[in-house]
Amino acid sequence: MIKAVLFDLGGTLIQTAEIPEIFRRILKVFGIEVSCEEVSNAHEANKAELDVAAGQIRCGMEFWTEFNSQLLRRLGIENNVETLAKNITNLWWDNADLRFYSDVPKALSWLKARNIKVGVVTNALREDYEQILQRLGATRLFDVVVGIDDCKRAKPDKQIFFYALERLGVKPDEVLFVGNELEADYEGAKGAGLKALFIDRERKNSCKINRLTTLKELRLHIS
Repeated sequence: MIKAVLFDLGGTLIQTAEIPEIFRRILKVFGIEVSCEEVSNAHEANKAELDVAAGQIRCGMEFWTEFNSQLLRRLGIENNVETLAKNITNLWWDNADLRFYSDVPKALSWLKARNIKVGVVTNALREDYEQILQRLGATRLFDVVVGIDDCKRAKPDKQIFFYALERLGVKPDEVLFVGNELEADYEGAKGAGLKALFIDRERKNSCKINRLTTLKELRLHIS
């Protein structure tokens, strides 16, 4: 019997503008013109060099100043880099076109109507996920929300899943996890003993679902 469904946040429940476009918009505010391709290349190079999850656990939001500073230098920007990097962090969600995927409200309502607990396990910092939920008017929508600085662990580490289960008072085999990252979400949840579904919004891989409304069509013993 499924008693709770946990979700990843970005790419599963939450949709935003593409990361290079968000950078481009913010830099334009400060009179800096760059292309999305340039930002994308710099961003991928940063991710290859910096461990994002470990950096956030170690430094919190200060990590993003370091990340953005390095990205700016890759773009050939050298003046007032740290100040500009902080401004990117501060202005990020103002320029992100933040929204739920259209199928999310219906799927969550369907689960809640059946007394299924719902929650989020995300590799985001509390400061970020709280701002996201506040902007979407969803601060009371979930029974639990866990980020990487809540337990100093990041998906696919099973401890971050266990932390959420403990707060909900449920066992691993009573929980379904839905996420859009194969290793962090699908494999991570299975490794913690949860049931897992991979959601592929862009249909890039063979998977179980591409919309959350199809949850009700699956035989998950939800009564």
